[in-house]
Formats: sequence, structure tokens, C-alpha cells
Amino acid sequence: MTGAAWRQELVAAALAAREQAYAPYSGIRVGAALLTREGRLFTGANVENASYGLTICAERVAAVKAVTAGCRDFVAIAVAWNREGFCYPCGACRQVLYEFGPQMRVLVVEASGDYREEALVALLPHAFGK
Repeated sequence: MTGAAWRQELVAAALAAREQAYAPYSGIRVGAALLTREGRLFTGANVENASYGLTICAERVAAVKAVTAGCRDFVAIAVAWNREGFCYPCGACRQVLYEFGPQMRVLVVEASGDYREEALVALLPHAFGK
């Protein structure tokens, strides 16, 4: 993805990934689209479990897919959900993303597709890493 269009492409991919969510308990469907330095795109959706602690967020699904494909340099992620307001990554996801992209951009997306852009370091101040 090149130029300014990458943001719209990332948002569209996150919205599409949201449709793959498995959320029978909360009804909150989240999709994520992760962009790597190499220009590869990885998507993920939240997968709930009756034992809530075993639920995995869309952001971590996308991150795990990227890492297991050999990509470890993240540039940006878009996170979309099926609710009003902006969908921010949880603290656990912020820490996982920081491991592979402390300078990455985070696009938080409303159900309508409107988004705002944040720096990951602003969302996770005083993070720790390698």
C-alpha cells in the first residue's frame, strides 16, 4: 500500500474482517487489519469463548498471523467494530502491538467507517519493550 490511500484500504480491510468475528456472547464484532513494513496486510477478528478469559481480540489475531508469517515490523493497524464511537485496542493488545511496532499508527474506526488516527505511543505511554 502506498501513498495516502493505504489508510482507506486498511479501514476497508478492518471493516471486512469484522464480519468474520465470532461474538455470540457480547455481540461486539471487531475486525483488525495490520500493515507491515514489507507492505503485507494481515487481518483478524475477535473470537469469543464461553470462558471469557480465553477470548482473543482481533488485533492479537492479526499480530499472531503476521508474526507466524515471518513479519515482525508493524507500521499501522486499523480496528473496527459494530458499535457507535471509536474502537480502541485494549491494554493487552496495545502491549502486543508495541512489541513489534512501537512507532506504529493506530486507526480507530466507527461502525460507519469514519476513523481517527493515533500514535501507539500515545495510547500506551511509558510502555516497556525489548
